[in-house]
Amino acid sequence: MNRSKRNSTDSQPPRIALLEDDLLLRDRILVPKLERYGFETDPFGTAAELYAHLPQWNYDIVVLDIGLPDEDGFSVTRRLRTREPGLGIVMLTGRGETPDHIRGLTEGADAYLTKPVDIEVLAATLHSLARRLQSSATEPAASNTWRLDTNGWCLLSPNGQLIALTKTERRLVARLMEAPGQVVPREALIAALTSNVYDFDPHRIDSLVHRLRRKVGERCGESLPLVAVHGEGYVMGG
Repeated sequence: MNRSKRNSTDSQPPRIALLEDDLLLRDRILVPKLERYGFETDPFGTAAELYAHLPQWNYDIVVLDIGLPDEDGFSVTRRLRTREPGLGIVMLTGRGETPDHIRGLTEGADAYLTKPVDIEVLAATLHSLARRLQSSATEPAASNTWRLDTNGWCLLSPNGQLIALTKTERRLVARLMEAPGQVVPREALIAALTSNVYDFDPHRIDSLVHRLRRKVGERCGESLPLVAVHGEGYVMGG
């Protein structure tokens, strides 16, 4: 993990420390899937490993399980809350019983999610928590328009609801929002998604738009004003 500390003004999603002793779940599932949503995630298998790295890296959020080989997650949460008061803490565990849920929040966790977790829900939780933790908020107030948040990894609805975007969705939405209310040609959208435009299947644009519309509707109950213009491209309304 030879990574330097980043500047707090970088337009990046929060940096995550993932404390999970299940190697398969951690390295083969959670880390790659969080990467799709732009997160820089450092994996740890024990609490001791996490403690050793905390002074060196400015993590924004720790995601941790309760069942760990050297210390239970409740104790880790309590220690982290004492040592790093401004750190975000998300408990991600298979223990979904109400007493455990209550205890996790009481010990200092900001959020408590149960496995198996929908990766979109986890990503949205992390983004939402990061925004709440920013003492000097830079996000614009809720408005009557659709917009990207400051780091560009979340789409915000007119009423302020947050939809976490994958890398591909982010590129598509950012290109559309460069010209709000104007038709963006399909060729321009393809160029925003890939450097090899000749091997790109144009139908992928339609599939991506369809999935994005459905995702937005499911997550926030609103319709994304993204309209197809036959034979030309797409236009993003307000």
